[in-house]
Amino acid sequence: MTKKMKKISTYSKKIKVLYVEDDIVAQKLTSNFLSSLFDNLIVASDGEEGLKKFQENTIDLIITDIIMPKMGGIEMIQKIQEIDANCYTIILSQDNDVDTLLQSIALNVDGYMLKPIVFEKMLDTIEKVIQKFKLEYESKSHQYYLNQYLELIEKGNIISKTNTEGIITHASESFCKISGYSQEELVGQNHSIIKHHESDMEMYKELWDTIKVKEKTWEGVVRNKNKNGKSYYVKTLIKPIKNIDGDIIEYIALRDNLYTITDDKSSLLKQIEHYDYSIIVQVQIDEFDMLDKFYNSETVAHIEKNFSYKLISYLPKEYIFENVYYLADGRFALLTDFSHFNKANINLEKYLTQFVNNVKESSLKFDDMEFDINITVSYAIGKYMIYEDSKIGLENAIKEKTKVSYSNDSSIIVAQEAKENLDMIKTVKIALDNYNIVSYFQPIINNKTKEIEKYESLVRLIDGNGNILSPFYFLNISKKGNYYTKITERVLENSFKILHSLTTKLSINISARDIEKEETRIKIFELLEEYKDDANRVVFELLEDEEVKDFKIIKDFIHDVKDKGVQIAIDDFGAGYSNFERILEFEPDIVKIDGSLVKNIATDTFSRNIVETIVLFAKKQNIQTIAEYVESEAIYNILNEIGVDYSQGYFFGKPTEIENKNSM
Repeated sequence: MTKKMKKISTYSKKIKVLYVEDDIVAQKLTSNFLSSLFDNLIVASDGEEGLKKFQENTIDLIITDIIMPKMGGIEMIQKIQEIDANCYTIILSQDNDVDTLLQSIALNVDGYMLKPIVFEKMLDTIEKVIQKFKLEYESKSHQYYLNQYLELIEKGNIISKTNTEGIITHASESFCKISGYSQEELVGQNHSIIKHHESDMEMYKELWDTIKVKEKTWEGVVRNKNKNGKSYYVKTLIKPIKNIDGDIIEYIALRDNLYTITDDKSSLLKQIEHYDYSIIVQVQIDEFDMLDKFYNSETVAHIEKNFSYKLISYLPKEYIFENVYYLADGRFALLTDFSHFNKANINLEKYLTQFVNNVKESSLKFDDMEFDINITVSYAIGKYMIYEDSKIGLENAIKEKTKVSYSNDSSIIVAQEAKENLDMIKTVKIALDNYNIVSYFQPIINNKTKEIEKYESLVRLIDGNGNILSPFYFLNISKKGNYYTKITERVLENSFKILHSLTTKLSINISARDIEKEETRIKIFELLEEYKDDANRVVFELLEDEEVKDFKIIKDFIHDVKDKGVQIAIDDFGAGYSNFERILEFEPDIVKIDGSLVKNIATDTFSRNIVETIVLFAKKQNIQTIAEYVESEAIYNILNEIGVDYSQGYFFGKPTEIENKNSM
């Protein structure tokens, strides 16, 4: 019995039970048994009390005696079923009375047991009820989850339902928004309410043949009009929904809004700037200049207009370009983000060849006229000058009568670079997720004592193959993938955690870009508060760049961290954007002399003169100096002679890991 009790306990614990019994001895024994099965057991001594407790609580199962004072079990169940007809019920009867049994059947009870109660048989009866409860519970759970999924899908997608006659029975919020009609205006209407008058009738015949006759899913691009008469295109998926007998009961349509045609070259150029890498396809209607000789200007305008409306429908279904631009004189441009297209894993040359063939095999129809159209296309991939490249490529393709061309071979190189960048962004994301953005530490030596007095924290990335990558490979590309701030936060956390394992000072690189971000500043001050006893051993090395937007934020930050005992160093001084005026403005404690000057100091007099000037200026301002890229004893000896305070480089030590004592 214990095994069976354990088996049903998963669901019995969820059930709230009302047990009604007037016999005190039976009530006590049975209550003890039921308590071992059910966490929620409510006990009553007669039908009247049982009804009251049912009204006060949410009850799933009633186990009740029949003959009781004040109100019998049958009468109590009848009154309860008027309140909740779905409550499970088990009846306990003193004798095998036929009338009582018939009344129980009429009440559709779930179990009937004779007294005295044998608990093993009671367990069998309860198990059967729990099986019913389990099925109902799981059904409700599935429906609950399904309703949440449906709610999410409804929120973000253009969905409609129609009956087998094509009458709209439901329209999602997004459907109402794009069509301009309210739910009340759409429901009960035929889909012709949004059908564009210039739509392809052959397409609609194919659509209904697919979903109604073949009973398959139809997919394609549909041109609709909204309440104000404005055209819009949707990529549409329509599926016939069947009942358990295999009969179609309704159709569900799921749509994606595609685009609006933009007749503005400047918008095209702006969008190219917006993407990191783009694919541009320029499309020319063949022999367009000849159309004026055969048709009037109004007819030519109609040809252009109708072709632009149908252009998307000619594209292979594997990928739809989201941006279409009209460039005049029968020329159009398609534009998409290269990374999006690359994910589709499509051969672009084959894709465009299919596009050209689709146009060739179709025709434009309007005003009882039919026009055969052919096109030539040229594409380019990249970020800079791709509009010009694709335009030149199109002109060359027309001259050479080549239907599909790319503007130059460099597009292949650009595409490869884009793929490598995307791969690196993915590597960075995985490294962040797996805490494989780590810190290595390089010693900084006191030139007089040759003792280690500081370490610099340097970021590294461990990739999926265990390779350790320096920032050169991933830091700049991380800015494009919006992971730069996360990397900065991880470096800060790693660096502060290691403070307890060091007795020296620790330099941490932060850029002006970091400081300008409020979230990074908040993180820094949280860490300074957490490690306030060690803040006097922290040095922030400021990495400058030309994109600083607000120098006041930088100066205020320097002032605030200095108040907490932190020292400030200017990194890479003598190169880039650093200058003597900036030293006076930021009032640093340390200047790090750029490695490009240090590494040539033994052979280049000009480099030595600059370093000597920096050291002389720094000493007058009571600022310490650190030389980077100290690779040899000869360089170290010159720096010591000049009066540089500290050295950092491979001559004294490479960046290595330092074991965190707190993690042991």
